[in-house]
Amino acid sequence: MALRDVIGAELPYLRRYARAITGAQGLGDAAVRETLEALIADPSVFATDKAPRAELFRIFHRIWNAQSLGPVDVPSRDGTVASLPITVRQALLLTAVEGFSESEAAVILGITADEAVQMVTEARSAITNSLSGSVMIIEDESIIAMHLKSIVAGLGHEITGIVRTHREAVKLAGEVLPDLILADISLADGSSGIDAVKEILEAQFVPVIFITAFPERLLTGERPEPAYLITKPFEPETVAATIWQAMIAHREVEMRLAS
Repeated sequence: MALRDVIGAELPYLRRYARAITGAQGLGDAAVRETLEALIADPSVFATDKAPRAELFRIFHRIWNAQSLGPVDVPSRDGTVASLPITVRQALLLTAVEGFSESEAAVILGITADEAVQMVTEARSAITNSLSGSVMIIEDESIIAMHLKSIVAGLGHEITGIVRTHREAVKLAGEVLPDLILADISLADGSSGIDAVKEILEAQFVPVIFITAFPERLLTGERPEPAYLITKPFEPETVAATIWQAMIAHREVEMRLAS
């Protein structure tokens, strides 16, 4: 089987991971392109006797050494400052969002299994004492909306409201100015959650996490697409990890813009 066919099915999820780590579609997709270009130039770096998905992520990290970004200082909920190495976030996203085991994450990141376990534990602890803020939910299915509300409130965030349509979303966002938005793709009035968010982002700078049952449709790299994406059905830890990363990455951008 050709290498292209082996890794093709895994590319959407590498794009999701790369976007989440960088906090932007453009940066994440560029990092994925560099990985693919390196594989085309030297296919021998891909170990065909390994699980294709884990091997693709390993090579991504080998080529795009995110550790060069260094630690990030962000205020935590209790007002202290926490240094969060990028590798800690990578370990959490690999396990909580991408579904790798801690031992697989260790191989991907080029660290020991014990280090991976320690990093994931550290990240989960940081979520408990994480950045807090106001969260708006755009979701037309009541059960899912209540589940999201429970998860978000359990993380210490304030719920500013739950809306079901494009018009309601734009109106509420303008009134409450949320710190984060969780948005479904298909809304009750038949409109698109992406269109609603696009209109909101024209007026305010806020991180958005999209939720969909068909993530591969929004991970093509061929058009403007979300930086953060959660797959339905979702686990609470996946939501928590993605919210944590989105808020930290957003705070980093704010700090850079203010400096």
